[in-house]
Amino acid sequence: MREVVGVAIVRAGRVLAARRSRPPELAGAWEFPGGKVEPDEAAADAAVREVAEELGCAIEVTGWLDGSAPVPPPGSGLVLRIATAHLRSGDPVPHEHDAVRWLGPDQLDQVSWAAADVPFLPAVAQRLIGPALGFRS
Repeated sequence: MREVVGVAIVRAGRVLAARRSRPPELAGAWEFPGGKVEPDEAAADAAVREVAEELGCAIEVTGWLDGSAPVPPPGSGLVLRIATAHLRSGDPVPHEHDAVRWLGPDQLDQVSWAAADVPFLPAVAQRLIGPALGFRS
């Protein structure tokens, strides 16, 4: 199995979602930005690299959500993990996506998520509510 990292970038109680523009079967689906972990690359390093490439900003990985999810189609050999992060510098500008949005916990259901990201939405919503409980955003 090859690991794919998605990054839930949190700022002020909201998380960044990015809308895919390709491949055609995923165009229009929203996701946590990220990509494949290269051989001999740490997952956190891949998260930082992918966000820099896709959004032109710098992040700091602050943790990982529990679990993983297979990336469709079945048999792709890819498994998704989601990192949590905050912005270190820059504002996200989509280079490989056609839009980005900051969503609060009550807005996560307002976009059509890629299937692989859906299992992580309850944990992300809980993290967004968490700043009042001490979660670093």
